Amino acid sequence: MASCVSGCSPAMRFCQKLNRLKTLEDDVMATSLKRCLSTVDLALLGVGGMVGSGLYVLTGTVAKDTAGPAVVVSFLIAGVASLMAALCYAEFGARVPKTGSAYMFTYVSVGEIWAFLIGWNVILEYMIGGAAVARAWSGYLDSIFNHRIQNFTESHVMRWTCPSLPITQTS
Repeated sequence: MASCVSGCSPAMRFCQKLNRLKTLEDDVMATSLKRCLSTVDLALLGVGGMVGSGLYVLTGTVAKDTAGPAVVVSFLIAGVASLMAALCYAEFGARVPKTGSAYMFTYVSVGEIWAFLIGWNVILEYMIGGAAVARAWSGYLDSIFNHRIQNFTESHVMRWTCPSLPITQTS
């Protein structure tokens, strides 16, 4: 970015600071880590990260309650979306040959403020994903014990009902 002349307003300097880009060093490929993963290893690592326990826990519930036989179409749409995200990461990886995630790629390509927002979005994604998996696993654990945990909680602690939220009850 061009440097400000003495007549620049503080708002203009602030906007320039928000949009600054991280510069890469000369030797971006130098690392002390050994690169020993093959393409198959990386692909399997990605599939393992995407599948997680959500696939095994929530697929039956979604197929039964929401999608029905159209769950196959839902998986095809999700697969196309995942393929597009993988192609975006591949392009970022080719443009910025440095170890990193969406935060680093955004910081180098677009700017600091956008990298900050992406970083917090990644944290939010992990929190929501962890909460969804925890909710699903707790439902399975409760069903193993014949809903004794839910019954004890509702009778001795409290029952939380909010009519504005469409929460389905498990029984």
